Amino acid sequence: MSQFMDILRLPNAKFGVTKGQFDDISHAHPFGAVPAMSQNQTGTVWDVNDTLYPWSVLATAGTLTIPAVNASDNGKSVTIMGLDSNYEALSETIVISSSASVTTTNSFLRVNQAYMHNGSGVNVGNINIQRSATTVARITAGKGQTLMAIYTVPAGTTAYVLQGACSCQAGADATGEMFVRQYGTASFRVGHTFEVSGSGGAYLYEFCLPVKIPEKCDIDIRATVRSNNARITAHFDLLLDYD
Repeated sequence: MSQFMDILRLPNAKFGVTKGQFDDISHAHPFGAVPAMSQNQTGTVWDVNDTLYPWSVLATAGTLTIPAVNASDNGKSVTIMGLDSNYEALSETIVISSSASVTTTNSFLRVNQAYMHNGSGVNVGNINIQRSATTVARITAGKGQTLMAIYTVPAGTTAYVLQGACSCQAGADATGEMFVRQYGTASFRVGHTFEVSGSGGAYLYEFCLPVKIPEKCDIDIRATVRSNNARITAHFDLLLDYD
């Protein structure tokens, strides 16, 4: 805890976190974008339009499946990063196929991100990562990385939200909200709310005092578009303190 307080007091100490110079402290930078949220629709800021993230399908741990992909992506590798049944960090790299679906060896309780493994190149088509035929992560064509403004705090870790940002394409505006679900509860509730307009520029908020989010909590950034269909982006920065 003393090292954490040093980071709060000394701005330059943030570089030490990036370099891994502090014991039991690291950071996370979840970021997402929804390609085109429809007017009057509410959804999570992730790669799937007009859709709230399907947390319910991840109520228990299970294997993940990637259906057959674009022929140009055959033989490439995808790395999935998430949490296991104990909320401990878990990652797995699997080779995708254009002729058949492939399934992970490990069971995932959460998926925080996925990306094209080093050397695989950028994906030509969409790559869907599914649980029970429901998409829980998507690497959009040409991106090489999921764009998911969600995060689940690992076991034995306390997350501190340092800042958040959101943007909306020109000509549109939206209401944004950071939802948090405490471990052991069934429902999300709003932890921070904001407005964003394409003509007004990006929303950026640095918390005067970092917001504390305990282990195993789920974070979900959502947006409701009020005018015009809109591409929405969002990110937030977390300092992770391993208890």
